[in-house]
Amino acid sequence: MTAESDPPGAHSEAAAGPLGRTAYWIGSAGLLIATAADAIAVAGRHTGFHLLGSIEVVQASVVLIASSAMVAATIVGAHASVHILTERLRPGTARRLARGAALLGTLLFLLIAAGSAWVASDLWSGFEQTELLGIPLRWLRLLWIAAALLIAMLFLRTATRRAA
Repeated sequence: MTAESDPPGAHSEAAAGPLGRTAYWIGSAGLLIATAADAIAVAGRHTGFHLLGSIEVVQASVVLIASSAMVAATIVGAHASVHILTERLRPGTARRLARGAALLGTLLFLLIAAGSAWVASDLWSGFEQTELLGIPLRWLRLLWIAAALLIAMLFLRTATRRAA
């Protein structure tokens, strides 16, 4: 994570480390797949070639894109935050509030992961899949659950580092 004094946008790919680079590549692959599917579908409409299921491919790619973007944003500490109150507080108080916010972020993403796991467990034996292409949704759900747990772990790491 970055220091409180770092200006916004001062984060480099090197600061993200291997986990950040992995998230970057997964998100890039999702974006490339979504763009290619949509571009082929649009070009196909003009040439008479129809790509069935392009919307399903884009929707599945969004899971990759969103999950990796949220992991990457958490790694570099780039989540949106408002400092209108905390910048007027003493540094110690501001640090305690930042630690509390990170702990609340941990709790939030643990609850999101638990809810997602609950939905996944209810639908696991239903072999849920997309209509046209039959893309299995269980693996996309597992990817999101793993991402939510990773985000929770990263928030917890931020909270414990601020405590030290």
